[in-house]
Amino acid sequence: MTANQPSADPRSPHPLLDLPPLTAQRFAAIEDRVAGLLRTGNDVVITQGEALLPLEACIRGAVPPGSTALNVVTGPYGETFGGWLRSCGARVVDLTAPFHTAVSAAQVAEALREHPEIGFVSLVHAEAATGNTNPVAEIGAVVREHGALLMLDAVASVAAEPLLTDAWGVDLCVIGGQKAMGGPAGVSAVAVSDRAWEAITANPQAPRRSYLSLLDWKERWTDAGRSVLPHAPAQLEMLALEACLDRIDADGLDAVIARHRAAAAATRAGVGALGSLSCYVVRDRDAAPVATTLRAPAGVDAREVVAAALRSDPAVPVQAAGGALAKEMLRVNHYGRAASRTTVLASLTALAAALTTLSLPTDPTTATSAAEAAWQSTATG
Repeated sequence: MTANQPSADPRSPHPLLDLPPLTAQRFAAIEDRVAGLLRTGNDVVITQGEALLPLEACIRGAVPPGSTALNVVTGPYGETFGGWLRSCGARVVDLTAPFHTAVSAAQVAEALREHPEIGFVSLVHAEAATGNTNPVAEIGAVVREHGALLMLDAVASVAAEPLLTDAWGVDLCVIGGQKAMGGPAGVSAVAVSDRAWEAITANPQAPRRSYLSLLDWKERWTDAGRSVLPHAPAQLEMLALEACLDRIDADGLDAVIARHRAAAAATRAGVGALGSLSCYVVRDRDAAPVATTLRAPAGVDAREVVAAALRSDPAVPVQAAGGALAKEMLRVNHYGRAASRTTVLASLTALAAALTTLSLPTDPTTATSAAEAAWQSTATG
């Protein structure tokens, strides 16, 4: 706004503030649409906060003290789950896979055989932070045969790759809207199976009268007929979630998934031809469709590569890894609207410029051609 421009009349209606109340009927309709996206007939609870809220709520609700849980760790979120499980008083068996790969159903089956007392399994579908994705269908079959509950963090996979909650035997499936769905971060959801409700109800330590209580939502909302909301909803976030569901419906879920698959394939192919950088996740089948993680050249700090890339093009979705991986790993995000041919090519161009700035060998022309070919073959395959 310049000095000569009048400020908006504060008495005028504001598109973000002066909204009619969100009705219980509309809230319930959004829940039903989320259930359709998750391919589930189970209860869906939309939680009014970022996805860490329902993830912690699931663990604290379904895992009683003295029980045993298998925690699959393929990235930082799996590490977080282990801390929550231990704080519930559970004995935790960690199954840790190197972050450049995925865990296999055979590894999960072996852990369950070694620890038949396991009653709960926590798993991340896709880890955007490390760029890997796990074979949930196969793992779900193993867990179901064992008889344990399966909690799945599908925040980074929903709308980016197939997610068949009921068919895969997922008892607690948590999603957020901020990645492939292209929606808000401040609202999330969990699909809860009958088996999971039974476990939560039987757990004397399950949160009650708490923001972490799924049972409160079940009793005051779901079982009460979803006619009166138990508290004021996060209206803007709910409307944004509804809008991104509208966009997915307009594009078609299969098309949205195909776009993410093409973005990942194009990025991996482009990086393979770019020079100096390499894909952190080695096998294509283990690579997440929402983000491609890259290994920096030996002796080069990945943060320097990112900084140089962003100086070349501040708009590209390139960032450094966090924690212990910050010096060696960077990542290209290609989720939501960034899962596009234009964004992938711009990211490769910016990375090429960064490598040139750092006096590292690079071949941007070949990289662009490889990415174009991979996008075309994947999108039409």
